[in-house]
Amino acid sequence: MSATPPSAPPVSASTSPAGPRPGRGSRRWIRLLWTGFAAVVGAVLFFGWAVSVNFLYLFGPLPSLDRLENPRPPVPSLLYSADGVELGRYYRENRAPVPLDSMAPVLIQALRATEDARFEEHSGIDLTALFSAVAAGARGDKRGASTITQQLAKNLFKTRGAQSAKGPLNKVPGVKTLVAKVKEWIVAVQLERTFTKPEILQLYLNTVDFASNSFGVKVAARTFFGTTPDALKPQEAAMLVGMLKAPTAYSPRFQPTAALTRRNVVLDQMGKYGFLKPAEVKELQATPLELNYQPDRHVDGPADYYRTAVSQALEKWCQAHGLDLYADGLRFYTTIDTRYQTLAEEAVREQLKQLQQRFDNYWRSRGNPWADEKGTEIPGFIEDAMRRTPYYQTLKKRFHGDTAQIGQELRRPRPMTVFSWRGPKEMTLSPLDSLAYYKRLLRCGMMTMNPNTGQILAWVGGADFAFFKFDHVKQARRQPGSTFKPFVYLTAIDKGYTPCDRLRDQRITIRYEENGQPMEWQPNNVTRSYTGSNMTLRYAMGRSVNSVTAALTEKVGWAEVAKYAKKVGITSPLLAVPSIGLGSGGDVSVYEMVNAYSTFANGGFRNEPQLISRVEDRNGNLLDAPQPKQQRVIRAETAYLMQHMLLGTMQEPGGTSQSLWDYPSLWKKGNEIGGKTGTTSNYSDGWYMGVTQELVTGTWVGAEDRAVHFRTSSTGEGGKTALPVFGRYMVKLYDAGLAERKPFERPKKLNLPKLNCYTAAPRKPKVDTVATDALLEQLNSGEAPPPPIEDVPAPAGGGE
Repeated sequence: MSATPPSAPPVSASTSPAGPRPGRGSRRWIRLLWTGFAAVVGAVLFFGWAVSVNFLYLFGPLPSLDRLENPRPPVPSLLYSADGVELGRYYRENRAPVPLDSMAPVLIQALRATEDARFEEHSGIDLTALFSAVAAGARGDKRGASTITQQLAKNLFKTRGAQSAKGPLNKVPGVKTLVAKVKEWIVAVQLERTFTKPEILQLYLNTVDFASNSFGVKVAARTFFGTTPDALKPQEAAMLVGMLKAPTAYSPRFQPTAALTRRNVVLDQMGKYGFLKPAEVKELQATPLELNYQPDRHVDGPADYYRTAVSQALEKWCQAHGLDLYADGLRFYTTIDTRYQTLAEEAVREQLKQLQQRFDNYWRSRGNPWADEKGTEIPGFIEDAMRRTPYYQTLKKRFHGDTAQIGQELRRPRPMTVFSWRGPKEMTLSPLDSLAYYKRLLRCGMMTMNPNTGQILAWVGGADFAFFKFDHVKQARRQPGSTFKPFVYLTAIDKGYTPCDRLRDQRITIRYEENGQPMEWQPNNVTRSYTGSNMTLRYAMGRSVNSVTAALTEKVGWAEVAKYAKKVGITSPLLAVPSIGLGSGGDVSVYEMVNAYSTFANGGFRNEPQLISRVEDRNGNLLDAPQPKQQRVIRAETAYLMQHMLLGTMQEPGGTSQSLWDYPSLWKKGNEIGGKTGTTSNYSDGWYMGVTQELVTGTWVGAEDRAVHFRTSSTGEGGKTALPVFGRYMVKLYDAGLAERKPFERPKKLNLPKLNCYTAAPRKPKVDTVATDALLEQLNSGEAPPPPIEDVPAPAGGGE
């Protein structure tokens, strides 16, 4: 009988050989964890997908595939002169891209050590850095985890800008930041798939903001250190990289202490990752910032006065071609030639320096130059002028209209730097004294144009753009005096008169109606005397005889004179009045007078003045080369005869341009120059219009206010104020080889009348009244004896 084995204990989960088995509750928790994890992953994936496709337009758009593959960061448009000198740039973000191999290696090392140590290892998102940042955030330690590629995505495509932030979910606090971050992740991954690592670094360093309106490392290196990216020293590269965390807060220009501390942190990072040795780190951290701060301006260059006109032309061109002047990196070549521009500015400065001294000496013993035509000072002139200034309106608001306090402030002296024709100088003046000082200053406007193409070569709008922004070439309009007379002779010649036709120099009374009322006008010659000579039209215009010009105006019709002036280029409003030929028909600009006179030198074709000669894209491809816009407005025969008439101011006895003989080098090789002087009746405006076969130059000289003026023809007529600017300028151009000395060409196959006609010597004049105030003043003061009558220029508009 065998023994019965003892009963085995029941097997339970706790005693099974395989160990304890999870119960139903544990398995349920595991399933819940996995389900939750899958749900989170699914939600993240769905959220990422929804953001990427802008699901239901809730999140705002992402950049298109084309934009990702062909990123176009805003690039300034550059402005060049005709001779290749960079004059300035137009930008919202000032940047100038350079290739990676033109950047110092130490700059790349500083960037990687500080911003993205695992740049070569990740594919746009650094998960290690991301989890570390999350963990640090849980401990209250804020730490960034953005990679260089993510920062590039944010900078390049403005993932947090207004366009990207469209969509209702971007209005929800917290969600907006999450959406922006997801967009940066998505774009970063796409960038990594599209570009190589070096290309990403290059894009990044060419787009990042370094403050002081410096975008990209090239502009930043020039702005802060006056150097190039390939010449950056380790401490300079470290400072630039250090600024990336917060460009304004770490700006070495405005926050030098913070910038120095941040730079040294970057140097520590470079040592930590082996880019610098410990000894090098310490040595570099001991160096000062050593800035050479030179921020770029919106438009920089030697010819600021034409900036407005150029900018308007560029804006108009870009609008017509669907391009962005401030972002598309266009290259505009202007017609302005810096060689002409420099010489024009020199001529203006040299003449105005002497003229200002003559003006000041004249008025020093006579009181203030703001006077009526009799020389009587205008009371309260400066105070009235001050009340029209923005500064006065500011004081009026500050002191609530209290005139006593305003007056006290206006009379309080303070140190200031003021303009003078001999250079800026330091003075202590009250605002009223300062205004009086500037009202005495003479100004000038001057423009040169190629009459055959319409290209503007030089544009001097005033004394100094840093002190005076008002442009006396196109913005200012003044009475033209006798420079308007050629339009009378143009009208006559085009209607059949010839330069050899004659009119008598005699007193004339013109009767006409104005607003239904009978009127009379008796123009005066400058001496109030008349020779009685039967003058040729060329002689009369050459001597600028008022009586003949007025008589001819009556014969051809003053409305016709206005019509012909408009034909050849005058655009300002004109009054059809009997005195229009003497310059009283309306104010005009230097710009339009040069254009009008150019029609004479261009065979009767009127050109549209041109400032832009060529436009290229950022890669140098030609986009446009504007051609001259010409229109025939007068016959070729008429244009040539007007050239002949303008030469008369040099060639006829007593011609008003004969002061140009004082510049002997102008007349080599049989060179010919035509022109016309002009002066207003109170000597407030002096003009000279000079014409050669290749160039037309207009010059105006005067003060800011018409009430400030010379008093005599010997000092204030255009032949004494504006003509010498032209003379100096042309000598400089010829000596520099920028213009060719040659006579006017006589066109072939033109049906021209007789041109060589006898000019009789003027008879002894019959003086109808006393001599002019100007001649009496010269005689009585001993300044100069009165010239013989044949040498006295005739007036324009009552002046010369």
